[in-house]
Amino acid sequence: FFEVPLNETKENGIRLTERKETLGDVTHRILMVPIAQDQLGMYYQQPGQPLATWVVPPGQYFMMGDNRDNSADSRYWGFVPEANLVGKAVAIWMSFDKQEGEWPTGVRLSRIGGIH
Repeated sequence: FFEVPLNETKENGIRLTERKETLGDVTHRILMVPIAQDQLGMYYQQPGQPLATWVVPPGQYFMMGDNRDNSADSRYWGFVPEANLVGKAVAIWMSFDKQEGEWPTGVRLSRIGGIH
């Protein structure tokens, strides 16, 4: 992780940490609330890999929840064998407008029924 200096803040005054993630040829900038990093100990620890690093074995899948940092997914319970897959995502059922730390304020109707 790259620690953002303490004097750097986001507009709303929350100090963030930044890391980069490369998927294929695209590098993404990820900003995280530092306290969330304390939860890394709850992650599934793959034998032979550093904490929070996974190498997906052949015939297995890494399941990422649709709410990234607020999803209980393969980061917590490990990989899913291909034999356990029984379907394919075909549509978004429900999508809410929500700010961090607040209750959802509305339904994003434009996302329901689509795959984005």
